Amino acid sequence: MSELIRLEDVRKIYRMGSEEVAALDGVSLTFAQGSFWAFMGPSGSGKSTLLNLLGCLDRPTSGRYLLEANDVADLDDDELSELRLRRLGFIFQSFNLIPQLSVRENIELPLFYLGWEEAESAARASELAEKVGLGHRLLHRPTELSGGQQQRVAVARALANDPAVILADEPTGNLDTATSKQIMELLQELNAGGKTILMVTHEAEIAAYTKSQLHLRDGKIQSIEGERG
Repeated sequence: MSELIRLEDVRKIYRMGSEEVAALDGVSLTFAQGSFWAFMGPSGSGKSTLLNLLGCLDRPTSGRYLLEANDVADLDDDELSELRLRRLGFIFQSFNLIPQLSVRENIELPLFYLGWEEAESAARASELAEKVGLGHRLLHRPTELSGGQQQRVAVARALANDPAVILADEPTGNLDTATSKQIMELLQELNAGGKTILMVTHEAEIAAYTKSQLHLRDGKIQSIEGERG
């Protein structure tokens, strides 16, 4: 598998009063195209900080982050926003759907910002809704859906821009066991189709669906299980 992401001695330092806290402390790692990773560790281990950096929602204090061979540190805020819009897809624990919009409109949202034509955007949203098993719920609003269905909409929205990477932050955290299994099987299907997925979870049974598990502690890599790269 070809290299998609490279981290070189990445550090993220937060200042709290007179104290400096290293949320990430010298992380060097590569992620291959088509990989499926779980980031694990206790609270404060750095897993959410790592996901935020990879999602270009924050910048490292030092070190290098290369995405598709592009040094993210060289990008200004507008270029980072454009990168997020075009190359990254996000799935959140709390779904983050817009309640006033229909399923189709929620899925279409990234395409609206990308300037897609209405007919093309609607067709793409319908295709993705079918992919996640919600083709029959296109006109429903999020409040009319179960938690699992809402997360499926969020998955479809994350796929709308055909991202290089899907970043998932505790995607099953608000779901029951049976629904969590359905969402993880859906993510496995997407990964089998070639999508790269990087996911934060604190549950070993959820991490078991992935190919690789990165264990962090105190901002450092503690261990890696499964496939490398």
